[in-house]
Amino acid sequence: MDKSITVLGLGSGDPDQLTLGNWKKLQSATHVFVRTEHHPMMTLLQDEGIAYTSFDSLYEQHDDFPEVYRAITDRLIALAGEHGKIVYAVPGHPMVAESTVQQLRQRCGEAGIALHITGGESFLDQAFTRLGFDPIEGFQLLDSSGMSSSWLQPQLHTVIGQVYDAFTASDVKLVLMELYPDDYEVVVGHALGVQGEEQIIRVPLYELDRVEGYCNLSLIWVPRSDVEQLRNRTFARLHEIVGILRSPEGCPWDQEQTHQSIRKNLIEETYEVLETIDDDDPIHMQEELGDIMLQVMLHSQMEEEVGTFTVYDVIQTLNEKLLFRHPHVFGDQSAGDASEALKNWEQMKAEEKRRKGLDQGVTSVLDGVPRDLPGLMKAYKLQKKAAKVGFDWEDLNGVYSKIEEEFAELKQAVANGDSHDEQIGELGDLLFAVVNAARFIDADPEEALARTNRKFTSRFHYIEDQLRINGKSFDQTDLLEMEKWWQAAKRQ
Repeated sequence: MDKSITVLGLGSGDPDQLTLGNWKKLQSATHVFVRTEHHPMMTLLQDEGIAYTSFDSLYEQHDDFPEVYRAITDRLIALAGEHGKIVYAVPGHPMVAESTVQQLRQRCGEAGIALHITGGESFLDQAFTRLGFDPIEGFQLLDSSGMSSSWLQPQLHTVIGQVYDAFTASDVKLVLMELYPDDYEVVVGHALGVQGEEQIIRVPLYELDRVEGYCNLSLIWVPRSDVEQLRNRTFARLHEIVGILRSPEGCPWDQEQTHQSIRKNLIEETYEVLETIDDDDPIHMQEELGDIMLQVMLHSQMEEEVGTFTVYDVIQTLNEKLLFRHPHVFGDQSAGDASEALKNWEQMKAEEKRRKGLDQGVTSVLDGVPRDLPGLMKAYKLQKKAAKVGFDWEDLNGVYSKIEEEFAELKQAVANGDSHDEQIGELGDLLFAVVNAARFIDADPEEALARTNRKFTSRFHYIEDQLRINGKSFDQTDLLEMEKWWQAAKRQ
């Protein structure tokens, strides 16, 4: 017995838009199945006495749409095996927003079933006509389910389908608000092209989920825009701007820069971000984080110009690293707390090195500490790595003794008039020993010193303020008076 499934589109809902060929197929078919009975065309089939069976009951039996569509596909394949030739009618066009048809295309061949697909007017045809925009201007069709702001491109007309209810509209609204202003005008279309049922409603974005009448024939249209404010909220625009700045028609200063010439800028911008964090200043943090992004973009653009890599390669590498190193989130491992998560991270990091062949040959326990880290931070990381293999003090008492020993050696070097280099060496030994104390009390030495720097700055400013109040300058005071104000600042 020959087995076949003919899939045909019922159009957008207006009987006049049903193709003659599809109508003839419906009239001549022995076994007609429809995905859902909730479509305006069902009235025509009933009036003309065309018998059909719908799969609406499956929507009640499953928890989500993917399960429903898999169940419908299973049933259709079984029915083709039972009846031989069947007709499957779907709303709109079979190849537009029809998951069951895509699944049939994947499975019919291996099941020995011939699949025939005939078109039909989709809801997009009516959207172009009734909403009055030309897709050649730039157009994208999105599914409301699982929408992400990363999909949005304000220079394209955006039609969002499958907006079944106000809850779905609310989800769409929240995603759109990540890019568009709250009062941006959007359009809701209900039953476009269906006589007596069509509604076209224009609302500001914040009212999107307050519109009534959402159903399986609803869509949302977000008109395209060339407004600079919107374009400037996209990563693509940032990439474009940096490319222009480096181009022959761009900025002379940007054109001249190299990796080495702006190397220090990356460090400076990082510390400026840290300052906003310490000051709990989110407004300036936003700006300073942007400055760090600019450094990443500039270095990436320089490599793009010589064909080594682009910023999108940077993003891909980062994404793949995050996915690989978090098997407890994106894989089959688990992590009950931060300690287990860190353990997974280190294991996957080691696995990365193995796969890249970076674990071959002679290696050191101390490998992996960046060469140009600030001194305190580098000492801290070196000591942590050495401690992992047991090269460490037993407790803080040993650290205290080492600090005292190094302090005594520094004093002795100074008292003996040792060379400047020898005195610097002893000072370095003392600082290295003090970093051990930081590690034992689980404190970041850079952060500890930064706190003291801020404390010193605040107290010194107090001295300056008191001198100013008393009409004095530093030339008109002495250490005794400054110490008095210093102690007052401590009490403050």
